[in-house]
Amino acid sequence: MLRIHFSAEDLSRIRLAPGPDPAWETLLSLHVLASHDNDIGMLGWRTRMRGSIDPSARPLLRLAPPRGYSPDFLTPAAGTVCAESGIEAILSTPRTQLRTDLATLGREQSLPSWADALARGDAGALRGLGSALRRYQRQALEPYWAQITSAVDAERSSRADAFLSGGTEELLNSLHPAVRWNPPVLEVAYPHRQDLFLQGRGLFLVPSYFCRGTPISLRDGSLTPVLVYPINRDSRALTLHQAAYAPGADTLARLLGRTRAATLLLIADAQDATGGEIARRLDISPASASEHATVLREAGLIRSLRVRNTIRHTLTPLGVELLEGPLPAGSGNGERLDAHC
Repeated sequence: MLRIHFSAEDLSRIRLAPGPDPAWETLLSLHVLASHDNDIGMLGWRTRMRGSIDPSARPLLRLAPPRGYSPDFLTPAAGTVCAESGIEAILSTPRTQLRTDLATLGREQSLPSWADALARGDAGALRGLGSALRRYQRQALEPYWAQITSAVDAERSSRADAFLSGGTEELLNSLHPAVRWNPPVLEVAYPHRQDLFLQGRGLFLVPSYFCRGTPISLRDGSLTPVLVYPINRDSRALTLHQAAYAPGADTLARLLGRTRAATLLLIADAQDATGGEIARRLDISPASASEHATVLREAGLIRSLRVRNTIRHTLTPLGVELLEGPLPAGSGNGERLDAHC
């Protein structure tokens, strides 16, 4: 169990990340890429990445095993929003921390031969690490960054609502089922016992798209205290869909009909669309929106759930499979990882 010890001063210094953290999403997506679980929400992304990842980025998998320790220097406090700033902070890691972190990793798994040069802070090894991180982020994260940002923003909004309705206690208790606020300690289900004393530094909360299972933190308690937690499943589409790279809007329209195809793409884009939203954004009547949703549901492409007086529509795995096509090399969705640099 991870036990995070708060003082009154720490409670006033809780902060929520302003958006997805590129360094943490990079590390945690590497965990997903190397894992063998049956999470259907990541299956399409993982299959695509395993078949196309740039060979120069593969060494990153040796630094980020899906279980156990990953070096703390891969997720620096600098560059919380800006990908390039985060990479520069990684490459500027003091040699003492490089040696310590890699030695800790080496006690849990065998290290590749190039790890010695990296631990010494060798300029060539650091350049190679930076190049691998940039290529990986460009290929594995950037095409999906708008969706990741949207999902994290929805989670941030939910935590803000929790704080406004119940204060700090509600905020901390609502983070994740594995987290429990037992004043003055935040208890987190964790694979090993660890105590983190904040000592007036506060706690930085980072909602993450790629974080799976339970929340995680840094091993080194002297670093900026952070708790990274999986975003609520209602805030995550559970599928990194790639509507922009679908088999083609014209092909989809010929298959489903133009308005029905637009309805399916809208549901994929919105992640949790209502009939009213479909009608408004497609400029069709509510009855027509309901009819198109019914046909898509009967075809097994979407599922519909009534929440109070509202019907909400999301993609099924079959719907995702229909929309997902091969990812063109060098493609993007219009939002870059370094958009806020």
